[in-house]
Amino acid sequence: MLEHKRDDLKAWLYLCIPIVLIGIFTFYPIVNTTLIAFDPNYNEALQKLSGRFSLANFVDIFNYSAFTKVLLNTIIVVFVSVPLSTVVALAIAIGLNSIKPLQKIFQTIFFLPYVTNTIAVGMVFAVLFSTDTGLVNAIIGAQENIEWLNVSNTDNYFINMLVLNIYLLWNNLAFKVLVFLGGLQSIGKQYYDAAKIDGASSMKINLRITLPLLGPQVMFILVTSFIGAFKTYDVIVALFGNNWSMTRNMQTIVGFIYWCIGSGNFAKGAAASVVLLVIILIFTGLQFLVSKRRVHY
Repeated sequence: MLEHKRDDLKAWLYLCIPIVLIGIFTFYPIVNTTLIAFDPNYNEALQKLSGRFSLANFVDIFNYSAFTKVLLNTIIVVFVSVPLSTVVALAIAIGLNSIKPLQKIFQTIFFLPYVTNTIAVGMVFAVLFSTDTGLVNAIIGAQENIEWLNVSNTDNYFINMLVLNIYLLWNNLAFKVLVFLGGLQSIGKQYYDAAKIDGASSMKINLRITLPLLGPQVMFILVTSFIGAFKTYDVIVALFGNNWSMTRNMQTIVGFIYWCIGSGNFAKGAAASVVLLVIILIFTGLQFLVSKRRVHY
């Protein structure tokens, strides 16, 4: 009994430091931000709560047209980039797993975007999609150059969104391909051998064997990808700049939060942060609910 108590005490001592750090840098900011969000009389100058709470800040941001716009942009980014990049990454991982020559070299090539600075990659994409000297316009060879990155023109919204999702697709492939490839290499070959003996086609093998056995990896990728996509901001800055008045047509919720805080509207920025947190929690909870029926470990 004494040995068990000593082991428990050691375990709690080892956990103390991470628990304290998580409490200071994670839970305290969440609680403090939530209190500020519900305080319509929050003093930005003194950073002091008034003690009176209401939904006024939430009503204000939802009545603000810019917030509904950034919310729509965020939803488009999430539900276009995440499924598309996941499917493409899975296809690439299956292809890489089926080849032996130069497999390590291809893995390294596909992993490069993950270790490359986002702003630097954004500058490269800005050059590629430049209106006058861009490689993309040169390849297309259109009579009139397309203004891929002109965010000041509202008519270019879908073109700007296309460039943004192409960037996200390319930038998000690396980690997903690595995770899927690791999952594929852990699947026993006996399943595939049995399927081949039964005369199953490649499509049936991937749908009935590969996908079900990759359930945990798919679940992990979807959860982390959805959370990351909801927090998209640095990509917007890399492609279109950080001037709110110029890029507001393409901004996301995180960009709106930065703009509120930069303008001194801490309470409204906190309210937008709470809205984003609730949306992420809802989608994550739904994913875990679905995974209980679909994913088998």
